[in-house]
Amino acid sequence: MKVLFICSRNQWRSPTAEQVFRRHPSLIVRSAGTSRNAKKRVSCELLQWADVICVMEQKHKNRLMAEYGRIIAFKPLHILDVPDDYLFMDPQLIEIFKDIVPKKLGLTA
Repeated sequence: MKVLFICSRNQWRSPTAEQVFRRHPSLIVRSAGTSRNAKKRVSCELLQWADVICVMEQKHKNRLMAEYGRIIAFKPLHILDVPDDYLFMDPQLIEIFKDIVPKKLGLTA
């Protein structure tokens, strides 16, 4: 399953999620941001690549729907509800992702 994690600037949350799940045996993961200032900006190519999209907040889904609605219309999109309160690889952020993401993706037993 190809999973794209999206936050605003692709600086803290989505790259952390990418790192946490990059060695998962059934996932291929990438990350991007919705902001013009993002380290890696979301693109049509990335969205087409993804089987599943995980955004950190509702505002990210809104931006994707406004700009790329036709591309993502039939893709599963999960809002993780992770606020922008953490730095890259923050231990608390890692635990949040380990708790939320497998459930959202149906990876739990």
